[in-house]
Order: sequence, then C-alpha cells, then structure tokens
Amino acid sequence: MKADALLSFRVSLDYPGHAGALRDVHLEIGPGEIVGLVGESGSGKSTIALTLLRLSSLKGAMISGEIIFEGEDLLKKSEAELRGLRGRRMSIVLQSPLASLNPALRIGTQLKEAWRAHAEGGAEDCRGVISLAMRSAQLPDDDEFLRRRPSQLSVGQAQRVNIAMAILHQPALLIADEATSALDTITQSEILELFLQLNRELGMAILFISHNLTCVSSLCDRVAILYRGEILEVGSTDKIFSFPKHPYTQRLLNAIPSPCVAREER
Repeated sequence: MKADALLSFRVSLDYPGHAGALRDVHLEIGPGEIVGLVGESGSGKSTIALTLLRLSSLKGAMISGEIIFEGEDLLKKSEAELRGLRGRRMSIVLQSPLASLNPALRIGTQLKEAWRAHAEGGAEDCRGVISLAMRSAQLPDDDEFLRRRPSQLSVGQAQRVNIAMAILHQPALLIADEATSALDTITQSEILELFLQLNRELGMAILFISHNLTCVSSLCDRVAILYRGEILEVGSTDKIFSFPKHPYTQRLLNAIPSPCVAREER
C-alpha cells in the first residue's frame, strides 16, 4: 500500500455456489483521484462496490484479504463501526436513481434522515448542510422542491438528489456504480460534469464504475480493466486508451463505435 493512498484493497470473494466471484482484485485510489473501473456485465464491478462498503457480506459472501481505507482495515471493523463510516467517509451512488429513493418519503425528509445518521445539531444546522449539498448537486433548495416525492422528479433530478445525499457529509470517497447508465445522453454529460466539479471543489476521490468507455475516458485519471473477477490492466487513462496491453482491453476499445475524446487536464 502506498503511504499516501486513500484506499488500497486486495480482496478475493466467494458467494455460496459461486467461488471466485473476485480473485485477488487489487487497486489503489489516491486522495482526490478519479479512478475508472471498467468491465462488461457480470465481471464483478458491482460486487467490488458492495465489498468496499462491506455490504456483500449481507448476501452471504466470504471475503478474504484487506480493504485499507484512511489507514484502517475495513475487514476488521464491526458492523456498528461500518455504519458510522458508510455515508460519512465513503458514499455510493447507484445505477437506478428512482429505485434508490424511498417513494413514500418527501425528498427533504430523506435528506434530513441521511444527515441525522452521522451528525448532531438543530434544524438550522441541518437545513444549512442540506442547502449546500443541493446547490452543489445543481438542484433547487427551496421548500417547494424539498417537499416533492420521488415520483415527482425526472430521472436526472432523482440522480442529482442521490448525489446530494451522498455528499451531505463531504465523504473522502464517492463510489459511482453505473451512476450514469440510466440517463439520457445530455443528462449523462451533465452528471459527469457534476462529478468533475465535486472532485475539484471538495477534493473528493471518486471510483467511477462503468461499462461505458466514453464516459470513463472523459472523466477518469486512471482506469482499471476488470474481467471475470480479475483486474487485467491498470494505467493512466491516456495509456489505457492509446496503448492497451492486454488483449481483452484491446477488444473492448475496438468495440467502441466512435473514437473516445480524452479527458482534458483538470
């Protein structure tokens, strides 16, 4: 593990009836770095996301190895300790925006519950933090919007609400698990730009999990290629897209229908 790494993990994972779902998967993310994790469906991308948050254990997974986050091994922490970390120091944004929100609760209520899970203070403190997160996610923070229910939001608005909820406590690491795949092209571009803005303004590291190489090329500093539970290749975005070494990476890039535009220097 590099001394300055925010997150460094090396894990293997078996599900009941499915051995080798992850096989000695190793990756490091530095503070403020955006790393893309790319792979086809079924390669284990979402399994890695759940494993980093120690949620795959709820599905009966057996995990071995280590997950070093901010200098501590998450595999050695109790569930109570992990609950204090999830949503506060490490957050996740999932693929299905509307399914990630409680349909019965107003947006403001859900944001308040997310804030109270990790903070103490009065209503004014809560409202201030929520207002900042909503503005950071480029959403209205007025009472009319906060009183809406998820069914009254567009898919893009719902995903921005999920992002606002994920950044309430300004976590050190945001995991975006196929967070743009359910969005139309224009909204997808807006969310990618939002991730870049959050990275710049908050210094937030991002693990961007996607099968969309075009999105990855426009956002990420480095890229890891995952195939059938193994990471085959890791490198800077420019090197991976210009000089792929592994035959599988080469096949992935050859399958892109149009050239990717390399990310601009931030």
